[in-house]
Amino acid sequence: MPLDALCLSGVVHELSCVLTGSKLDKIYQPSRYEIIFALRGAGKNVRLLLSANPTHPRIHLTELTRENPDTPPMFCMLLRKHLTGARLLELRQVPLERVVELRLEALNELGDRVERRLVLEAIGRRANLLLLDEEGRILDCIRRVDSDLTQERVLQPGMLYRLPPVQDKRDPAAQDRDTLETLLAQAPEEAQADKWLLDTFRGLSPLVCRELACRAGGATDVRLCQMPEKNRLLDELETLLGQVQAHQFTPVVLYRNEKPFDFTFFPAVQYGPAGREAPSFSALLDRFYEDREAQERVKQRGQDLVRGVTNARDRTARKLGLQEQELEATKNRDRLRELGDILTANLHQMERGMTCLRTADFYDPEGKDVEIRLDPLLTPQQNAAKYYKDYNRAKTAEKMLNIQLEKGRRELEYLNSVLENLTLAEGERDLQEIRQELTDTGYLRRPSKAKGREKRTTGKPMEFRSSSGLRISVGKNNTQNDLLTTKLAFKSDIWFHTQKIHGSHVILWTEGSQPDLQSLNEAACLAAWFSQGKDSDRVPVDYTPVKYVKKPAGARPGMVVYTTYETAWVKPDGELAKRLRVK
Repeated sequence: MPLDALCLSGVVHELSCVLTGSKLDKIYQPSRYEIIFALRGAGKNVRLLLSANPTHPRIHLTELTRENPDTPPMFCMLLRKHLTGARLLELRQVPLERVVELRLEALNELGDRVERRLVLEAIGRRANLLLLDEEGRILDCIRRVDSDLTQERVLQPGMLYRLPPVQDKRDPAAQDRDTLETLLAQAPEEAQADKWLLDTFRGLSPLVCRELACRAGGATDVRLCQMPEKNRLLDELETLLGQVQAHQFTPVVLYRNEKPFDFTFFPAVQYGPAGREAPSFSALLDRFYEDREAQERVKQRGQDLVRGVTNARDRTARKLGLQEQELEATKNRDRLRELGDILTANLHQMERGMTCLRTADFYDPEGKDVEIRLDPLLTPQQNAAKYYKDYNRAKTAEKMLNIQLEKGRRELEYLNSVLENLTLAEGERDLQEIRQELTDTGYLRRPSKAKGREKRTTGKPMEFRSSSGLRISVGKNNTQNDLLTTKLAFKSDIWFHTQKIHGSHVILWTEGSQPDLQSLNEAACLAAWFSQGKDSDRVPVDYTPVKYVKKPAGARPGMVVYTTYETAWVKPDGELAKRLRVK
């Protein structure tokens, strides 16, 4: 669910207990709508994420590593100017609104203590992050809104900040019991309980409304007329609001088919045993949005790469299909030679101008007649020679088509591997490395010479440590795969790769000794996880010493051959990958 007002109050309470009084050391802006604060307090260093991403705005502590741009954006520089070294005085939420304010005490250019406010509006598509001065004027915001976009509220530097307009609904926490009962009595009898709650009160998400209906009436879609005790709906509402006011929250992740699909701040009856408690809201949100944001970053930053590689792959696949049809047609070429033999044996029956010859087929076991089409403009000898020529042409075509098909299949395999590598990209450096690879292989044009010589980007493979302490490296793209396998790894190190499935090259660094079985199994699990088979239950992974892995001359990046190997069937394990990752 989106981070609704009630759930957000739990997040704010959790953060207030940890962050109040802490000092802001560093500020980063890894993406357009994300700000990271490095805070120090109570003998502990933490990082606070403030995201104004329109898809999933939020605030929480984060432990995930995000790649920062080489040049900080202007909004990041402004925050550094005004907030570096500031102390967090208070972190509060506007009641029943998805708006969080951070009050900070900072020093201005003259060294005087001044108050600054940072406001996160976590309101879906209108999400924003604004820096205010002591008078409440906007110093700047991460997403400026002018009068061309809306007449409701203009957000520009120098203007007085106003809170977002409140929904035309009632505050459920401000209503006494008599008022609640009157509102319920006035509700249409055929109305669904959850719809009535959602339309009447602000601050309640659809998931919360369904939960209250389920607790009070036994079903999420129960109608008011079907409830034996309608007032029980109000009892459940008051109970939930009381828990929120008392800060009694239980962070819960909801799973479907072993994959998280939603989260709540209470055990959800409507989903049965699908919920699992999380240690904190920050841990919940950090994990819940990890994969979603990684995919989104690749989609946004690497959209041109995905589109270009996909088009090239589809074009190659279509070409292969046509060539396979042509190859199938050449398999009947022996019949062309047989018809040439029949015409040669019956030249005396033919003359120029004939369009067809009907004669006995001496290649047929039963000796049936056959009709052979002729070109009326050719002599009998030329018609027979034409069939022999078509036979030889088909014979040559088969040989050339087999060569072209093999080349096309290798190209298709390479392009599919690049698409898989794009899903592993963790930042702009990884994407730039893939761009360089596609430029080197001719799929992208080289930059204009007028722009000067482009600086090549060299990324680092992912690093892991097995449970016994052995180092494991995983390539994120074909360039890194080549570097690991053919340049960095020693001959005694162990190489892993999924069998006949696109995936990363994985190197288990043995340090000259015999690796333990657990390290071998963990490296195989990583190879399975960082492959196209990551969603399967069991994946075959080939492994062999690096000395048996060879790269053919002229092969595409990441392409190798090996003949001596063993195969392990393992289950891809994302939790293992997170646990072993070296940050």
